[in-house]
Amino acid sequence: MFGLGYGEWLLIFGVLLLLFGGRKLPELARGLGASIREFREAMRSESSERTLKDVTPSKEKTLE
Repeated sequence: MFGLGYGEWLLIFGVLLLLFGGRKLPELARGLGASIREFREAMRSESSERTLKDVTPSKEKTLE
């Protein structure tokens, strides 16, 4: 994933463990997961709104 090998992931995890400690790390991971989930949900709802706008006719009055 992202072109990183096992050694790089291990180094990143070790630095995070040193910076935040073992107790804070699960909380940070949960927060990151919730943020990603919320972002995906917002992207899905935005794309469905665009699709609905393209399909539904406009209620604008035309000048005749």
